[in-house]
Amino acid sequence: MALSPKVQEILSWYESDNPGTKANLARILMHGRLGGTGKVVILPVDQGFEHGPARSFATNPPAYDPHYHFELALEAGLNAYAAPLGMLEMGAAKYAGALPLILKVNSSNSLSRLKDNANQAVTSGVKDALRLGCAGIGFTIYPGSDASFDMLEELRELTLEAKSYGLATVVWSYPRGGNLSKEGETAVDVCAYAAHMAALMGATIIKVKPPMAHIELAEAKKVYDQMDIDTSTLAARTRHVMQTVFDGKRVVVFSGGDAKGAEGLLEDIQGLADGGASGSIVGRNAFRRPKAEALDLLDKILSIYEKAAA
Repeated sequence: MALSPKVQEILSWYESDNPGTKANLARILMHGRLGGTGKVVILPVDQGFEHGPARSFATNPPAYDPHYHFELALEAGLNAYAAPLGMLEMGAAKYAGALPLILKVNSSNSLSRLKDNANQAVTSGVKDALRLGCAGIGFTIYPGSDASFDMLEELRELTLEAKSYGLATVVWSYPRGGNLSKEGETAVDVCAYAAHMAALMGATIIKVKPPMAHIELAEAKKVYDQMDIDTSTLAARTRHVMQTVFDGKRVVVFSGGDAKGAEGLLEDIQGLADGGASGSIVGRNAFRRPKAEALDLLDKILSIYEKAAA
């Protein structure tokens, strides 16, 4: 597989990583319809853990079958598919080598009473990812939570182990808990802080939510006002988030957010692409729709990033 000049450039940003980790990042960047462009669209299906099966799959019953999600990612031409252990195990043999996989190694659940100290349980590990032929592991941190320091220490150990075996690490950096307001979880200053924190932890790929115009932290607001940082549009806010990850030298994908209409989602994706986002990670907004509708939506998302990369 010959690497495109853009992918070669991206790999050069990861100066300390070994050839195995770079090879697995290249697997993700070179796969699917966006392969070679430097843009990435990933299908994540960890919502069964997070929200429960009926809330995740009842609107599109075929999605209860783990094979459905492998097929959706393949038919759409996505870069990778991310899911917890059981989902990947169900398709491990049939789809071996068909597309890059990311094993989500920690998860929460909506039955828990945790709030201020939001946390996730480690539910699988690096050896599971190796056994299943994954390109990397995925791990969620909750900056702002009273449990965030424990999560950072868990991430440190898992990242060290993953990289020692040549796997990539994808970090879901989702601020919540502690003193953060609900609006503050997606505030531009907090999203930028969360992305920077993931970069500092050695993440290969960073996942954050699309940043909103709200500024949560009083001390941060002084700087944003003093330096006249543009937060007026989603494109401007995305550009700022990308700047905070080593001046754009990390791959950052933005979540699709809560289930919404296709028009609103595509408008958000266009804003992210205009701001220089590396790509999107779209779960519920895809697999909760009938397959034909989901494929049409993903086709439009991929087209937006194709144009952005041109």
